[in-house]
Amino acid sequence: MSTSTVEIQDSSAQAVRLGGDTLSLELTDGRSVSVPLDWYPRLLHATPEERGNWRLLGQGRGIHWPDLDEDISVEGVLLGKPSGESQASFQKWLKSREATA
Repeated sequence: MSTSTVEIQDSSAQAVRLGGDTLSLELTDGRSVSVPLDWYPRLLHATPEERGNWRLLGQGRGIHWPDLDEDISVEGVLLGKPSGESQASFQKWLKSREATA
């Protein structure tokens, strides 16, 4: 089964849900898609309050978590792309959280 570029480019989110180990998106075309939360380490290490503080960007083409400085595109989720953040950048972010805790 293949997915056309048009289906991906025209897809947008209308709802975001974060379970214990899953990020789920409800799309405006009626599809639901879920990916492992460990694809996005900042979300994985976030508090429930931080995970719940999100907003849609670009008419639902992306999701932004201001408390985490995390942005995820619907296209990236549909293409199966995990976070592209380097391990060094993530470790720096994680240490900065520990310093303020």
